[in-house]
Amino acid sequence: MKKIDSFRDKGLRAKMVDRLIDRDIRDVRVLDAMKKVPRHFFLDSAFIEFAYKDNAFPIGCDQTISNPYTVAFQSELLSPKEGDKVLEIGTGSGYQAAILSKIGCRVYSIERHKDLYLTAKKNLLNLNLNVKLFYGDGYLGIPDHSPFDKIIVTAGTPKVPDQLKKQLIIGGILVIPVGIDTQNMMVILKTGLNDYELISEYKNFKFVPFLRKKQ
Repeated sequence: MKKIDSFRDKGLRAKMVDRLIDRDIRDVRVLDAMKKVPRHFFLDSAFIEFAYKDNAFPIGCDQTISNPYTVAFQSELLSPKEGDKVLEIGTGSGYQAAILSKIGCRVYSIERHKDLYLTAKKNLLNLNLNVKLFYGDGYLGIPDHSPFDKIIVTAGTPKVPDQLKKQLIIGGILVIPVGIDTQNMMVILKTGLNDYELISEYKNFKFVPFLRKKQ
């Protein structure tokens, strides 16, 4: 059945964005994209009624769609601009990729779960968003399509994978949650061929673990 973006949905999205502004999300490109992208398209039908609340929800394969604030916060840390070439690690159902694509980024996204990869492909096609999707091991990134201006990771990892840092341009930004039980959101700037700088860090995030084996 074709999903519909009703006036009610648009109204709830506008209220969601107002709440994000109240929590100090300021990037107008991020806010505008989140006002336009129908989050309920990326949720199981059981959760559609709650799509615009600030909650994470299961999307299958023991994975979740992040709450709107986390999506907005990570996106803002990435400082996305139209034309940026962005690598996303952990496509999930495709919502974060949709936000970045709506901003005008050239998005490459990789997912280790085949079922979620296929779901995301359907969701993004339904919105006519041009996101290049890959099924594979996110730890390896997508070297054949590197370098990237920005990289965003949507799962918690014990350490920053070297392969991802290497796939940034000099001057590129990596946003990644690092930790085991809870994560610190790290923003890393590539300052030279093998030089990196931690430019900011934010505590107390909770993500599903960054796993490697394809499923």
